[in-house]
Amino acid sequence: MTKKIAVINDLSGFGRCSLTAAISVLAAMGVQACPLPTAILTAQTGYPSYYCDDYTDKMEHFRSQWEKMGQHFDGIYTGFVAGEAQVCQIFRFLDTFRDSDTFLLVDPVMGDDGSPYPFYTPALQSQMRSLASQADILTPNLTELCLLTDTDCQSLMSLAQNTPAVFQQTIQEIGQEFCERGPETMIVTGIRFQDENGTGRIGNLLVDSKGSSLFSFPYIGGSYSGTGDLFASCIAAGCARGDALPQIIEKAGRFLELALIDSVREQVPRNDGVNYEQYLSLLTSA
Repeated sequence: MTKKIAVINDLSGFGRCSLTAAISVLAAMGVQACPLPTAILTAQTGYPSYYCDDYTDKMEHFRSQWEKMGQHFDGIYTGFVAGEAQVCQIFRFLDTFRDSDTFLLVDPVMGDDGSPYPFYTPALQSQMRSLASQADILTPNLTELCLLTDTDCQSLMSLAQNTPAVFQQTIQEIGQEFCERGPETMIVTGIRFQDENGTGRIGNLLVDSKGSSLFSFPYIGGSYSGTGDLFASCIAAGCARGDALPQIIEKAGRFLELALIDSVREQVPRNDGVNYEQYLSLLTSA
């Protein structure tokens, strides 16, 4: 029977991110995506101009109608939220649909490059912490890990250049401390560092109560819209179909590596996202 995941995220016409990324990745991996939009945008917020239709007051219609239909989800996967009221709507959705056999993956879209996004108020940050603590799997980037844990991001990132081993150990300790509040597993994404040969690498650190494992790939260059969404979508779909996490992380990393190489070669603007479509076939096998 096809697995189903409720995907709570925005839908952007341009940017290859959020629901656009999630629906295509989940479908390629044999999982049904059931989208619940938090907002409809003409283009993702990195573009100089865009229109955003906030869906906060419409989210309850999805919850109540799906409840009437008697729907059950194998997973619930949350991404971009536009404000505190949307997190409250998500909590209500979880109360309705989260069962013992329903996993929750939270991708806490809070910031990047050491800074929170401009709309992220302290109240929203607090609500996101509460949501993140309920997750089974959490996929923050390094900035978001720092925001969730009140860690100085610049000090942490400076360790990557000077003492990579200490850098990884520090992230593991921060992640494990947060996981004690609820999440079983955390995958810290987009960690840039240099290996022993001075070669640039980018990695994803899997953290749980047992320790951590780093999965790294060559750093291709450039920062693109939607790569975090693509990665989290791979993890969500893999979990739904029962794949082992290390296997999913490796496959997602290779998928993104090829998409990034293609995008850098074609000089795709960062806001447009990566050329991932032609590599979706890599994700089909378990």
